[in-house]
Amino acid sequence: MEILKFKPLLKSTIWGGSKIVPFKKLSSEQTNVGESWEVSGVKDNESVVAQGKYEGRNLNQLVEELKEKLVGKENYERFGNTFPLLVKFIDAQQDLSIQVHPDDETAHRQGKPMGKTEMWYALDSDADATLRVGLKKTITPETYKTMVEDGTIVDALAQYNLKADDCFFIPAGRIHAICKGSFVAEIQQTSDVTYRIYDYKRRDKDGNYRQLHTEEAAEAIDYTVLDDYRTRYTPEKNQPVQLVTCPFFSTAVYDLDEPMTLDYSELDSFVILIALKGEATLTTSDGETQTLRQGETILLPATADVVKVDGNIKFLETYV
Repeated sequence: MEILKFKPLLKSTIWGGSKIVPFKKLSSEQTNVGESWEVSGVKDNESVVAQGKYEGRNLNQLVEELKEKLVGKENYERFGNTFPLLVKFIDAQQDLSIQVHPDDETAHRQGKPMGKTEMWYALDSDADATLRVGLKKTITPETYKTMVEDGTIVDALAQYNLKADDCFFIPAGRIHAICKGSFVAEIQQTSDVTYRIYDYKRRDKDGNYRQLHTEEAAEAIDYTVLDDYRTRYTPEKNQPVQLVTCPFFSTAVYDLDEPMTLDYSELDSFVILIALKGEATLTTSDGETQTLRQGETILLPATADVVKVDGNIKFLETYV
């Protein structure tokens, strides 16, 4: 089965910037692009195959048709016709709201289909870009609600200066916010459940405050305080460097300047490769080829066993 490449789904937002279109080398005049959805099975936002045998088909149609051949036997038994991951590029020209996502158990209790665990990998962001991730001091659900009301909840959050190749894991329950100037790749569970905690008392075009989800968030927040929320790792050339391993996805980064063979023969899962820099040619054991260039994302079906990567490229590899 061939390697799949999808049409990016560009989303203009009030907080979107100007980094995504040139990063992906697109000929688009769309402005304020805050997000590019690279691989998505979210209803009404499904990725569409850009070329090849399945051109024009969306990801959900392929999962329903190909089942375990596309996603893997265990994944199909676990998720059915729902593709389990959503991959995006995000470019914030303004601070995004402070938010939290519930875990699966809390989401189910609150009538939602599933929770959301995610991660960020930083691209070339502005020099003064920051992220807010996790609590830096102990608070209770009661003090949390008071701090939201009086606008001091920001003071309870850890803040990090952001530079390229920084990595942050955001398990469900961890308060977080992408801030002005940040440019990141995001890998997450397929879920749109987001509880907005605080929006800096900004008003929309009609003069209204955006809806907050104070009560739902209070139940979803993990109030544990850690010393450091950054994912620490040591960069290496020409070998995988593991970044995140969790029940929902595993992600590694590769920085290659020589050919490498990726062996997935023992892996019962699809694999997504997200190109951060450079380009390469990918060749499967049955002779299928595909290019992968900066800003592109491809999906290797679960039937792909051995893939040769030939080029000078940095990419993220993620699978379930």
